[in-house]
Amino acid sequence: MKIGFVSLGCPKNLVDTEVMMGNIASAGHSLTAAPEDADVIVVNTCSFIDPAKKESIDTILEMAEFKRTGKAQRLIVAGCLVERYRGEIANTLPEVDAVIGTNELDKVVAMCEGLTPKAEPETPYLYHDLTPRIRTTPRHFAYMKIAEGCDHPCTFCVIPHYRGAFRSRRFESVINEATTLFADGVREINLIGQDTTCYGEDLGLKDGLATLLERLAQIETEHEKWVRFLYCYPNRVTQKLLDTIAANEALVKYIDMPLQHASREVLKRMKRGSNGDQFLKLLERIRKTIPGVAIRTSMIVGFPGETDADFQELCQFAEAAQLDRLGVFAYSDEDSSKSFLLDNKVDKKTIYNRKRKLMSVQRKISAHRNKQLIGTEVQVLIEGPSPDSDLLWQGRMSTQAPDIDGVCYISDPGSGPLEKGQFRRMRITEAHDYDLVGNLIDEGRAMPKPAQPLFPILAAHQTPNNLPHR
Repeated sequence: MKIGFVSLGCPKNLVDTEVMMGNIASAGHSLTAAPEDADVIVVNTCSFIDPAKKESIDTILEMAEFKRTGKAQRLIVAGCLVERYRGEIANTLPEVDAVIGTNELDKVVAMCEGLTPKAEPETPYLYHDLTPRIRTTPRHFAYMKIAEGCDHPCTFCVIPHYRGAFRSRRFESVINEATTLFADGVREINLIGQDTTCYGEDLGLKDGLATLLERLAQIETEHEKWVRFLYCYPNRVTQKLLDTIAANEALVKYIDMPLQHASREVLKRMKRGSNGDQFLKLLERIRKTIPGVAIRTSMIVGFPGETDADFQELCQFAEAAQLDRLGVFAYSDEDSSKSFLLDNKVDKKTIYNRKRKLMSVQRKISAHRNKQLIGTEVQVLIEGPSPDSDLLWQGRMSTQAPDIDGVCYISDPGSGPLEKGQFRRMRITEAHDYDLVGNLIDEGRAMPKPAQPLFPILAAHQTPNNLPHR
């Protein structure tokens, strides 16, 4: 059969899609990026907040049309929407032939073939280095999931309900997969999980993430490499972790640490704890330990009970923190989250205005910090031609995470070949609110030809920058 995939949501969901595609290919079926040619279509969904849920349902209905106009005989829905609305999907979407939950990825072959899957496994699903996987990201970077599930009690979050309890991949499994990825030409590996800073705790490892990062930095490669980790929890950022990042060149100087708010009272209702003053002390320690570090966070505005004073405290925190990146997200009142039961809900107009205000504060900070980079020389990873202009290419500094942060536009490609996946030197000549412009100042070298092309999927709408990730 020919099977097509649509992947919605965050990079964690994309890795799940890549694992399902690997299982399909290993079973002897072929993959297609043309929905009209697919015998089976699998939609891997997101339902973290209402906009994501709507996008998932719209996509399911769009793909269902190919059962009428194309070759598709089966439509399968996977992912978070299934965990949240398994019964409702069966009752309200007759176009859907089967569903696959987040812990049922190994059922995908049987579901596509119209067979009855084997009995439920005794342990929750977690892929490993020997699991078949077909990457869909550009060849020069990859996401690698090091853990699944979450044990934090955040009231706004439904991840534990969807994904289960926290569980780490085995240490050597992660190292083996990373070694394979680097050998395949990957220049940048982005480690992901609901909370990467908890890595190894369930395996009895002390400072598990720091130990893992140090070992990843030591992997021998024929080219330079970047290793980044995303979604760290503020009260789990240890001095050992910071020292490890500072001491290893391959570990990018970038901390993605969603704080969610700065008001003690709001954080208490979120069941996050801490406060803005403690966060400022942590930021000072991070910057002292890792010179030149870029720090990204995300904040939720309009959480139940957030007063004008709470919001003003958040804005004052943003001014004091001078963060490199800050994502602002409107609170979404999800009926499956614990915060749904909280009183003193904030009206939508107020939430909208608060989001615009905080974004305005951060825009000025970002523009100021970018202007300070004009005239400096930085290393960039070439991404390819810019989708915004036929006249420009674009790349990323190590302090710009893929699909989340701004980019570097290249106005002068310098000498030598210009290809995706190159590490090049760029002199920054212009600064905008979030993006930079510059000229390449070194000579490019031709990249080795890949052994085989990566496989495209029907659609991959990743939205890590649109969700208040942990």
